[in-house]
Amino acid sequence: MGENPRNFVSKTRLLGSTEQNWCKAVASGTGITALALQVSKNLNITLLKNALHQIQNNHPILNSMLHKNTTTGSPSFITNPPTPHIRLNTITLSTTTQLLHTLTSRGSNASLSPLHLILEHELNINEWSGASSRLLCMEGLYLWFANLYTLPDQKWILVIRLHTAICDRTTAVLLLKELREAMGERGGGGCKDEGNLGIEELIPVGMAKKSMWEHGMDMMTYSVNTFRLKNLKFQDVKGPMHSEVVRLKMNTQETHMVLHGCKSRGIKLCGVLAAATIIAAYSSKRRPNNHRKKYGVVFLNDCRSYLQPPLSQHHSAGFYQSAINTIQEVKRGENLWDLATRSYTSFASSKNNNKHFTDIADLNFLMAKAVDNPSLTPKSSLRTALVTVFEDPVIETSRAIRQDLSLDDYVGCASVHGVGPSIAIFDTVVDGQLDCLFVYPSPLHSREQMEELIATMKSNIVDGIKMEENLEFRVT
Repeated sequence: MGENPRNFVSKTRLLGSTEQNWCKAVASGTGITALALQVSKNLNITLLKNALHQIQNNHPILNSMLHKNTTTGSPSFITNPPTPHIRLNTITLSTTTQLLHTLTSRGSNASLSPLHLILEHELNINEWSGASSRLLCMEGLYLWFANLYTLPDQKWILVIRLHTAICDRTTAVLLLKELREAMGERGGGGCKDEGNLGIEELIPVGMAKKSMWEHGMDMMTYSVNTFRLKNLKFQDVKGPMHSEVVRLKMNTQETHMVLHGCKSRGIKLCGVLAAATIIAAYSSKRRPNNHRKKYGVVFLNDCRSYLQPPLSQHHSAGFYQSAINTIQEVKRGENLWDLATRSYTSFASSKNNNKHFTDIADLNFLMAKAVDNPSLTPKSSLRTALVTVFEDPVIETSRAIRQDLSLDDYVGCASVHGVGPSIAIFDTVVDGQLDCLFVYPSPLHSREQMEELIATMKSNIVDGIKMEENLEFRVT
């Protein structure tokens, strides 16, 4: 990666409201995106640096710094600064070994792999905490970092850590693809973005229209409903929070049956994951009665194709996801597929009514208020929902993943230990096998608690698969 100043013209643009909101959330601990890749061949460090530089040049929003105008106080992106700021920090074998020893020494971490441990470690490195004061510096704040950890036996773990204001999940997948291409012999490395406007500036005219009365009523409804929702039992509400991760994998047959069950009902995998989480949370508390309980589920959907002009998922970097908040009711003995269908239908109906655009301002306002006033949330936990799920999973093949980088494994997710849900699910289907990362705030929730919850989730899904098989047998 070259260090000399480039002949690019620096540009400045103000942050949109969603981007400003992510700056508040990331400073509090939610929204630090990390991609961790374990590589098993002798890396060409110069080629890797050049690849990262090329990716940065392809996407203006990545080639930027976060700055605060000392006169107006308005935060802005400075794109194409004179000197590219991405740096590859190489961590030696001895330093990595000492770090892993420290991380493993924590009681519940002994069985975790180096990749898992380093992912969690990176999720909790917050370069942007206290950003409001540091933004006053003339240089601004860097928005992504790259660390290369050295392991024994010619293995490395590369971690790219980004500020979520410039990187939603679609962008993260794009970066991984472009890194593979730039590091491989196929050339490529992606196409250059033409612009980097915020999502609010690209919403089609009239799609976000809502009267002041409607804004007020919706915000009141969201606020009141928050206190009516049930939460997963909190373990420790006083300790300083950090993000932890639990991983769930399902085999090819199980994944096929789940996806088949979704297709036959006209729903998506997100509905099943939401339903399984709700049922597991409900069953985690012993209740002597059959009372119905309500849980908050947030669905995240990629808005690129709905914007004006539409943005390609392959040629745009930035944050273009929107959230749709739903409330799901559950009772004892709830059928997985029935709840999954209700959950997904609720989301789809809201999306058809343009809630992914009309409610952006309301949810941004409420999220910012929660960050500023933790007491507005249950036990000041900053929990806004039980679970967050993405509308669509990431679909990958191991051949595409490994052919250029010799990847043994990779994981990617974002932190949630500031304001946010108790569980954020990042789902990927690799070679037809479901691979999910569950991110949660600790010690608000413990690893043992989450492992038990996720084991129950998997059991519920497997029971749903058996029901699907029996149904197919009867139809046949």
